[in-house]
Amino acid sequence: MSRLEGTGIAMRLLLAAVAVLTATGVGLALFTFAKGLLPPEQPIARLVVPQKLDAAAPVEFSFTPLDRLRPVPELHFVDGDEQAMTLANFRGRTVLLNVWATWCVPCRKEMPTLDRLQAKIGGADFQVVTLSIDRGGVSVVKQFYEELGLKSLGIYVDQSGQAASALGAVGIPLTLLVDREGREIGRKLGPAEWDSPEVIDIIRQHLRLRPGANDASFSPDAG
Repeated sequence: MSRLEGTGIAMRLLLAAVAVLTATGVGLALFTFAKGLLPPEQPIARLVVPQKLDAAAPVEFSFTPLDRLRPVPELHFVDGDEQAMTLANFRGRTVLLNVWATWCVPCRKEMPTLDRLQAKIGGADFQVVTLSIDRGGVSVVKQFYEELGLKSLGIYVDQSGQAASALGAVGIPLTLLVDREGREIGRKLGPAEWDSPEVIDIIRQHLRLRPGANDASFSPDAG
């Protein structure tokens, strides 16, 4: 190879490198410009819910911003006495609505934590509503409660399964936090340790409850 040819090759390599750097710089500039046009991310309050139910890592539970509250669809179900009810029976109280079924393994594992949560802070301001979608009806759910020794949770059943569809559930367990006006604050798909101190603290912050507040005399039909 002659000296002149070597110089030509070197020049071509140099020009190619400059072209790559220039293209990269332009790309970064365009990305920065485009990013500046995007709206800022909406703030979301987040709670890390400890998930000790056979999971190694915690699961993040996100609450939507207050300006995105949405009414929960009208849900029809029956209680343990097979009396017709809707979520309106709990209006004026914050509700943790859990959609589940006895045949759902993760549901079975988290139900005791929901029972303990209701026992700890359930009352006139807050209620855990565990809504079963078992087609077997109330009798199947009662048997399940007896097997697990659930004492604090009420029995609520939607045999039609329409509640899960109305809520847009893609799986169960599905848990919604519903405010006193019947609007959804946030939701979580999958099981969690609902009676953990972190969850109880965030619920109490929302309710502005005193640390020992509890009203065991609450009845869902009370005015």
